[in-house]
Amino acid sequence: MSGGTRAGIGTVAAEALPALRRRVTTVLVVSQILGGLGVATGIALAAVLAERISGSAALSGLAPTATVAGTALFSMPLAALMTARGRRPGLVLAYAVGSLGAGVVVLAAAVENFPLLLLGMAVFGAGSSANLQARFAAADLALPERRGQAISQVVWATTIGAVLGPNIAAPAGRSVSGLGIPTEAGPFVWAAGVFLVAAVVVQTLLRPDPLLTARALTPGDHSPQGRSLRAGLLAVRESPAARLALATIAVSHTAMVAIMAMTPLALTHHGADIELVGLVISGHIAGMYAFSPVMGRLADRFGRLTVIGLAVALLASAALLAGTAGPSHGQVAVGLFVLGLGWSAGIVAGSALLTDSVPQPVRAAVQGLSDLAMNTAAGVGGVLAGLIVAYQGYGLLNLIGALLVLGLGWAVFRGAVRRPGRKAGPDTTG
Repeated sequence: MSGGTRAGIGTVAAEALPALRRRVTTVLVVSQILGGLGVATGIALAAVLAERISGSAALSGLAPTATVAGTALFSMPLAALMTARGRRPGLVLAYAVGSLGAGVVVLAAAVENFPLLLLGMAVFGAGSSANLQARFAAADLALPERRGQAISQVVWATTIGAVLGPNIAAPAGRSVSGLGIPTEAGPFVWAAGVFLVAAVVVQTLLRPDPLLTARALTPGDHSPQGRSLRAGLLAVRESPAARLALATIAVSHTAMVAIMAMTPLALTHHGADIELVGLVISGHIAGMYAFSPVMGRLADRFGRLTVIGLAVALLASAALLAGTAGPSHGQVAVGLFVLGLGWSAGIVAGSALLTDSVPQPVRAAVQGLSDLAMNTAAGVGGVLAGLIVAYQGYGLLNLIGALLVLGLGWAVFRGAVRRPGRKAGPDTTG
């Protein structure tokens, strides 16, 4: 047992594991609700705040983009910390850093400094990194045949924060009136507090640490060298299933972000008002999170590859619906809802397959690599999506998204042909 494990836990009796799994899941669900609320509250008016400070609508999109970049940049240091010390220190630090980033955004708004705002938004992205890593923490102690459900429960919890966050942005803005803080920065004041509460919840209640407990219960090389980033990269290189899982997560997220980000613009070009745009995006968010428990059960019941195939079908269908909708706002709304469902299927099944496919000691490092890949790809995809729509149109963007997804589908088909009859995915480990 490693030094980090000795410091984190003792042994856990087999009969105590079910109760421990339930407790870990409950704590992660609560922290995910809080973390999702903090992210959604802050992001709601980020572009508006950026436009106010920069004086340019063209620069307003850099604020959310900075958050995506920050999320990607924090993913590997966060994974390294979790690999060395466990889930609890990593999640606590990420939420604390996210709170600091929100404070920097408020300061930038008060002094009207645009570069400082972008720095704050990037640091704020650490809160998103914590939310992403929480889904893997739920899988640490889950039985292999129930990992999909464990991951999906935590993903589902994001629904509450994602729905509530934008709705409390207005009262959060009003709460800072008279304090010398722009109204648009008020949500970040609240987000800073919510992140701190999430950090306290994790620090106080996520005991024993699920990752350290899982290591103590699993034989293998738990030395620092055996669980290093280099060992994680080697594990991915040696596992076709892990590479497929990484591709699934990155492609699903990139296709979703690129199409979703440009849909409001396409709707307004066809006469939609802001209320209709809000309804379409709300339906999209519901598709992303509300049905994740269904995707988790399907992944456990029918196998990871089957649900990844479902994700491919849903994402490609969504691109077809949205890309050919033209002035039909209803068809766009259906397309965006299906896009959310496809994202949910891809992220849940891909995350479960990734956890299945690498040895326990290197899972945290590999999971951090997956978050780095998905956010980097999505950031690049978001930038390219804007250029594609500006010069060639929304229809071509959806066509490119569909082709990207169908390429993933071909990889899934090849994997299924090579491994007939496997349920949970190849290279499954306990």
